[in-house]
Amino acid sequence: MLTIVLVVWLFEPAPPKTIVISAGPPDGSFLPAAEEYKKILARNGITLKVLPSDGSLQNLHRLLDPHQHVDLALVQGGVAQGLDTSSLMSLGSVFYAPIVVLYRGPEVTRLAQLRDKRIAIGREGGGTRVIALNLLKANGIEPGDGTTLLPFDGQEAARQVAIGKLDAAFFNGDSATRGLMLRLLQIPGVKAMSFEQAAAYTRLFPYLNQIDLPPGVLDLGRNQPPATVHLISPMVELVARPNLHPAISDLLIEAAQEVHGPGSLLQHSGEFPSPIEHEYRISEDAARYYHSGKNLLYRNLPFWAASLLDRTLVLLIPLAVLVFPTLRLLPAIYRWRVRSRIYRWYGLLIAIEREALGSVAPEKREELIKELDHIEENINRIKMPLAYADGFYVLREHVGFVRARLTGEHSQHF
Repeated sequence: MLTIVLVVWLFEPAPPKTIVISAGPPDGSFLPAAEEYKKILARNGITLKVLPSDGSLQNLHRLLDPHQHVDLALVQGGVAQGLDTSSLMSLGSVFYAPIVVLYRGPEVTRLAQLRDKRIAIGREGGGTRVIALNLLKANGIEPGDGTTLLPFDGQEAARQVAIGKLDAAFFNGDSATRGLMLRLLQIPGVKAMSFEQAAAYTRLFPYLNQIDLPPGVLDLGRNQPPATVHLISPMVELVARPNLHPAISDLLIEAAQEVHGPGSLLQHSGEFPSPIEHEYRISEDAARYYHSGKNLLYRNLPFWAASLLDRTLVLLIPLAVLVFPTLRLLPAIYRWRVRSRIYRWYGLLIAIEREALGSVAPEKREELIKELDHIEENINRIKMPLAYADGFYVLREHVGFVRARLTGEHSQHF
């Protein structure tokens, strides 16, 4: 038993006790989500270390850097341009990260109308900045063409819009919190842009989805927003390195279901987490979980016990495939082993009998009789199962036959 445990420990390692997630900035939505995962994993004895970051782009760089001790990260769609992410895998999409453009002045329904304005596009390393630059470029707006693009997001961008130092600011799911939007929309002259061309964006940028904020969804009493706001939104995926332990993968998806499964302002109940592939391939372990859920062991045993038993079975089942055919051979091997105790004496008997056939000197005859006595003595000490007693008694008869030849009794009896 100790040997089996040792083999399991060495060749099928246990799930790690500690894993690391790269989340997001303190004023965004990624960090609170990661903190909720942490609480849920702690129930099963797993410590989740949460690393703040500047956002999705930094998270992605951390995952791709082998020198960074990061196991997984929250990454929104659209930020991986130019990066080789083929080594990464997704545990599924977990929530929407809508692009929200808050602005001052006359009504804006198209990004092209922001040309020559002062626009906050998000900090370096954040997903907001990457997507904002892509969307503005698609509208003919690029750095250095007269439009002022500033590296503010979150609370700082909100403050700059509130005091009138910015004409517009990009926020997304990691920074466009409900509270922030309500505070800004209460300021006279500040509005949320409704993307008139939302459907076109989803065709041109496959990682984007169209979602709507219905009137009053932010604040029914104040009817905020006062009209439907059409938004475009990437999804945020839980992205991991390929060596993530299968049992940890299951726990993370289970945590994501608990955190993101209920309905919210932007999603229906049960919509997330989702295994639909976007920019990262769904891992085999995640696909198995979405198809059939937790396996029987993890549903009925404590996590540590299920993990040990699961790893033991992983090794024992292949061994059983090899052992069962061998077990079928055991009866034949046993028969051969028992009969070999008998058959090995026949060679000696035949040798003695051949010498006795010719003219044998008395001294030689006595020597052969002593040799035969030694053989008979050894045969009588053989412990033979009853099922094979017939062969044992036949051997003894053959000893008597050879003895008769040596003593001259053969002619009298035959």
